[in-house]
Amino acid sequence: MGKAIWNGAVLAESENYEAVEGNIYFPPDSINKDYFKDSDTHSTCPWKGEASYYDIQVDGKTNKDAAWYYPEPKEKAEKIKNHIAFWKGVEVTG
Repeated sequence: MGKAIWNGAVLAESENYEAVEGNIYFPPDSINKDYFKDSDTHSTCPWKGEASYYDIQVDGKTNKDAAWYYPEPKEKAEKIKNHIAFWKGVEVTG
């Protein structure tokens, strides 16, 4: 079971996740959308494509750009399309 926790809140939980380059990517239906706010941040990976980000908000605290996903990944990364990964202090187990 994969799980992502920050500030005491379970952000995502799923048995069906993808592990890529040491990161766990959770399917979109496994996240608790109440904690996710769209961010204007984007970055580019040479083989995955352009990533979009979410800010995580829990109990009045914000973790800026702590989650990312690939809405239109390149062909080699198609299996993680719209899957969400975490960093910046988010505890991820899987």
